[in-house]
Amino acid sequence: MSKGAPTLEDVARVAGVSRATVSRVVNGTRNVDPQLQETVRNAIEQTGYSPNRAARSLVTRRTGTVALVISGAGGGSDVFTDPFFGRVTAGVVDFLRLHGVHPVLMLADSDQARSEVVEFLRQGSADGALLVSTHSADPLPARLLAAGVPAVLYARPGTPIPLSYVDVDHQAGGRLAADHLVAAGRANIGTIAGPLDVPASQDRLAGFRDAMARHGFPYVPTAEGGFTAESGAAAMERLLAECPGIDAVFAANDLMAQAAVFVLQAHGKRVPEDVAVVGFDDSAPALACRPQLTTVRQPVEDMAAAMADLLLESLEKPGQRPRSIIFEPELVVRASA
Repeated sequence: MSKGAPTLEDVARVAGVSRATVSRVVNGTRNVDPQLQETVRNAIEQTGYSPNRAARSLVTRRTGTVALVISGAGGGSDVFTDPFFGRVTAGVVDFLRLHGVHPVLMLADSDQARSEVVEFLRQGSADGALLVSTHSADPLPARLLAAGVPAVLYARPGTPIPLSYVDVDHQAGGRLAADHLVAAGRANIGTIAGPLDVPASQDRLAGFRDAMARHGFPYVPTAEGGFTAESGAAAMERLLAECPGIDAVFAANDLMAQAAVFVLQAHGKRVPEDVAVVGFDDSAPALACRPQLTTVRQPVEDMAAAMADLLLESLEKPGQRPRSIIFEPELVVRASA
């Protein structure tokens, strides 16, 4: 070991790799074998090496941080209690950690907050943005694009814009739910849609209605919810009032599906014997529900990791065309339907 502060050469010697490999790991370069990364990180810990981040940023013009921006979710409590946002955050954090990049969580729930996010990124306080936007009219994607900020979106934007994004095939998910309920012999099927200003909600509803029509059901009773338990309960009450003989419900997320189960049971209806219920997401509420929910799974953690991967790729290779990655949903059959 050399005298003085540990160097890259010291880390390379302990790890049994080249100095260039250590440098790639320290700088968060993509496409480094995960086992090799772990070997280098162990050597860094063993030697006590501490990279000079200020000097490194002068060379790379990068901070080693990215902003994870939740836009339009309403407030901090909504974000921290919603299982969807928790899964996105976990997927992003786990992926970035492998590449030595740190996320900064930013909530953009007002025009002022969105302006602060744009200014933060424009000043170079983070290298780019991972944006989870909850409404189609959100102006933040266009503002980030106009500011020249590298950004990747979770979900297709409501207005076409040249930014990369990841998404799941929501229409295919809606069709999976419809096919399953019809195959189970249900004849009076309704749906609790998500907020209809959100493209994902529109697509899930469109896919469900299209499949129902193909099965010979020209009309599907629909009540709009807001992706919250409270809105799901209220929507289920409206469906029961409109269709007392309802025997199946597809809810556009698991929180609303779980709330629908509670309402149905409060009305003396058995799930699934009297009314089958299918959710969407395959999140924690699906397993917490009694009976456990049959649901359409979207691989949120994998999608969040892919979003982060796209951003790091764009930082390493600026000027590339935007890309989209679409994941396939999967029906997970449990006890509720």
